Amino acid sequence: MPPAVPRRPLWRRLLRAVALAGLIWIVLTALLVLVFRWVPLPTTAFMLERKFAAWRTHEPNFALRYRWVPASEVSRDLPIALVAGEDQKFPTHFGFDVQAIQDAMEDADEGQRLRGASTITQQTAKNLFLWGGRSFVRKGLEAYFTVLLELEWPKRRILEVYLNVAEFGDGIYGADAAARAYFGKAPSQLDARESALLAAVLPNPKKRRPDRPSGAVERRAEWIERQVRQLGGPRYLPN
Repeated sequence: MPPAVPRRPLWRRLLRAVALAGLIWIVLTALLVLVFRWVPLPTTAFMLERKFAAWRTHEPNFALRYRWVPASEVSRDLPIALVAGEDQKFPTHFGFDVQAIQDAMEDADEGQRLRGASTITQQTAKNLFLWGGRSFVRKGLEAYFTVLLELEWPKRRILEVYLNVAEFGDGIYGADAAARAYFGKAPSQLDARESALLAAVLPNPKKRRPDRPSGAVERRAEWIERQVRQLGGPRYLPN
């Protein structure tokens, strides 16, 4: 009778199972991100989360507004306004603005209010695949999806998706919904001032309005317009 084959220790079997699960996760998420390099986004995790919140809290008047449009149907003034206001190093970084992260950490160490240092790629990853709030788990997943986006998508695709999924107001997602809700026009008709106003509300889109801007929004929009000129306008962006 042949000797019995000894079973592997439990810890080795668990380690093997975890490694296999991790490999499957990487393959599936990489494929999902690759598909969305070409396919218009039907919705995002943030949109689904907001719809669920409205259902849970019984908000009968809530309506989610979102319509995908290709970048060619958006005014050239809006992408550069968003980059000028949100992430001026977007064309050159690999998903993370290291200097901005270091500055934010130094400010926090000095007791100042914690400020965001997320790039457009990070915000796109978060909006597409994750949930709101702050936690180490979410930040870790955000970093993971940020790397996938930078590896699998060209910069112009990242910006195109961001144009479509950024939240410009409660339930208002993307350039098309924002242009029609606030200015009554198609996104291709936005001028430089309107684009700067839309970019100016992004730090807090649920409390700020581009069509009825507060003094703070006006000042930020003026700053964004100056930054756009200093960057050289739309030609600053990747083709």
